[in-house]
Amino acid sequence: MTGALGSYPFTRDASGTAWQPDSSEHAGLHTMQGDWMLMGHALLNGVYDRQQGPRGDEKAFVSGMFMGAAERELPGGDAFRLRAMLSPDPLMGKSGLPLLLASGETADGTTPLVDRQHPHDLVMELSATYSHVLARADSLFVYTALPGEPAFGPPAFMHRLSINDSPEPPISHHWLDSTHISFGVLTVGWIHDAWKLETSRFRGREPDQFRYNLESGRLDSSAARLSWNPTGSLSLQVSWAEVTSPEQLFPTENLRKLSASAIYTRSLGDRAWWSTTVAWGRRSSEHGWLDAYAIESAVRFDDKWALFSRAERVANDDLVLSGGQPGPVYAVAKVSVGLVRDFRVAEHLKLGVGGLYALNRVPAGLESAYGNGPAGTMVFMRLLVD
Repeated sequence: MTGALGSYPFTRDASGTAWQPDSSEHAGLHTMQGDWMLMGHALLNGVYDRQQGPRGDEKAFVSGMFMGAAERELPGGDAFRLRAMLSPDPLMGKSGLPLLLASGETADGTTPLVDRQHPHDLVMELSATYSHVLARADSLFVYTALPGEPAFGPPAFMHRLSINDSPEPPISHHWLDSTHISFGVLTVGWIHDAWKLETSRFRGREPDQFRYNLESGRLDSSAARLSWNPTGSLSLQVSWAEVTSPEQLFPTENLRKLSASAIYTRSLGDRAWWSTTVAWGRRSSEHGWLDAYAIESAVRFDDKWALFSRAERVANDDLVLSGGQPGPVYAVAKVSVGLVRDFRVAEHLKLGVGGLYALNRVPAGLESAYGNGPAGTMVFMRLLVD
């Protein structure tokens, strides 16, 4: 099986047109129906979330994704792929989920979300990809989506093997990969051997508060990404984006964004692996550039046990708002670690039970708002189709 964008192992494909190491595992089911290869994957988390401190809250919610794809090889080695991805996140309601030190788009159309993560839309991706072979190691591709993911950043966090066992979103989400649901994307790219160069035009506005609809609008923003997989275990990328009017509540503000990341994944034996992602993101603000750093690492020991962790440091000016406008910049940090135990209940179905503990660090200027090192915990059960 070759990749959707060119002549490389299909395990290199991640979210949108992003790459991951060839050594990555792909969960899900694969079957052939005539000339079509069909793929399906599902993950459903039931989570209880408790965030401590003066700004904390607690909530039970459902998250996850349901993904289906159909791919067909055409004469001459060309390929055509359709992909759809759905999420149960809208069932959370407009308040999203409690997550200390997170900030981002509004979820109700009125209030900026602070210390909460917004729910994703019901439809996370509806895309079509066509790739054309130029030579043995060269190909061109076109990716169109409504919604979909432009050529910016590492794979979206729920697709990164280094952290996809965790139901906790990263606080660096809006620096690294928040464009993964863009309502209108057109990407063209060239692949040469282990290199990929691509550019996108996309709609910059973040999804609105109506999580069950499909939006539309002018492709007003741009992105470009250079990816390189020098070995089967390593995937590197650098990317840039100019995003027009991303925030519904601040329509006159535009963003510039930069990103770089490295993903290392290696097999540890039968159904065992280790994967680590190191990522940096930068976005513009009225205070200048704001940086975010993240490192994620996970080990799957066998078909039953997996250990995962994440450490982040983010410079954020949305944690203390003034009249709804950004306030001072504070450098905050978060470390989380978790464990999940899966039980095989059918040939292609697992039931998992897990939990995580997160410790948040804030500077002295925020201790009156957050307390000293407030913690966060999540316990969850999940169903995984593999």
